[in-house]
Amino acid sequence: MSSDLRAELTQSVDEAEWEWLIPHVQRDAVIVVALGLDLLDVGEAIVNDNTSLVQQWIDEQLIAKPTTAQIGEWNSDAFGGLRQSTKRFHTLIVQPYVLVQEIN
Repeated sequence: MSSDLRAELTQSVDEAEWEWLIPHVQRDAVIVVALGLDLLDVGEAIVNDNTSLVQQWIDEQLIAKPTTAQIGEWNSDAFGGLRQSTKRFHTLIVQPYVLVQEIN
């Protein structure tokens, strides 16, 4: 694990509103990271091509493409849902993916 890579990824973590992520969802590039998992750890594993670790997270359903139900929920929050505020996410771009983690 490279501390330089970790520092670079740390600087790349940002916040985004759901609407900003929709184009990335449409191109099938968004990966949802479970709340118990460190966004930076996932980014590092993908950059370093650590397929065994990434596959383990997929098998444990800790990282996944957003489900139709999740997308529907986030859309309803953003476009006329009961809550006035839109859903926000921590994001990390690891080409070609956008890793997202819900902000509670």
